[in-house]
Amino acid sequence: MEWWQSVILGIVEGVTEFLPISSTGHLTLVESLMGLPINDPSVTAYTAIIQIGAMAASIVYFWGDIVRIAGAWFAGVADEAKRGSDYALGWAIIVGFGVTAVVALALKDLIEGPLRSLWFVVAGLILWSGVMFLADRVGKQERGEESITWVDGAKLGLIQCLSLVPGVSRSGATISGALLLGIDRVTATRMSFFLGIPTLVAAGGFQAVTSASDIATGVGWTAAAIGTVVSFVVAYVSIAWLLKFVATNDFTAFVIYRVIVGTVIAGLLVAGVMQPV
Repeated sequence: MEWWQSVILGIVEGVTEFLPISSTGHLTLVESLMGLPINDPSVTAYTAIIQIGAMAASIVYFWGDIVRIAGAWFAGVADEAKRGSDYALGWAIIVGFGVTAVVALALKDLIEGPLRSLWFVVAGLILWSGVMFLADRVGKQERGEESITWVDGAKLGLIQCLSLVPGVSRSGATISGALLLGIDRVTATRMSFFLGIPTLVAAGGFQAVTSASDIATGVGWTAAAIGTVVSFVVAYVSIAWLLKFVATNDFTAFVIYRVIVGTVIAGLLVAGVMQPV
């Protein structure tokens, strides 16, 4: 992989990781347009590893929240009298991450193989747009962060598993799921970040360890490092923009964008301009 390709992919990752438009779907599309073999083990590993940069950006951005929630969780474990809403939120994040991790490990071969097809990207982008549109309109949005429980975490962890299909979008899945649980839009978006931090850091770290030889002999560690750094910088800006956006807007613009992109990809595949794998 050339350095400029890594820069472009880092930008794509940073922009799309937290927006409900599917970072994996966009990375798969751009990799295909660049002529990279999207089902190659090193390319698959690279896609997961550069997500660490975006996750690092979210850790920096939400550091105050992370310290508060972690402190409340440890305090609640030690003393039952100190168990408040942040303690419950801590359990929700832990349980949600655990559920996603178990399913992701069980489906690892499927995720890195057949699901890498651009036809799955098309299906994920278009079909899940309908769920997002529905959730945005029927969700009661009556619940704030103080109402989150470990049961909510388990449900959102399961819903997050749907994002293993490229095109669905991890943030799109978790935000939609939270809205359908009656959680307000800003809290739903924040929960998507909180669940995403351990999930994607673990996924990227796992790929870095288990696919080290693939990276070294394939895309190269220099390319992986460049993509990770670029995704960090771009993602930090994206986080600030998204949180400001959801405070006063719904997700209609994202739904329309997803359908357009999915339709364009489908047209290119049918015309033979692009190959599905």
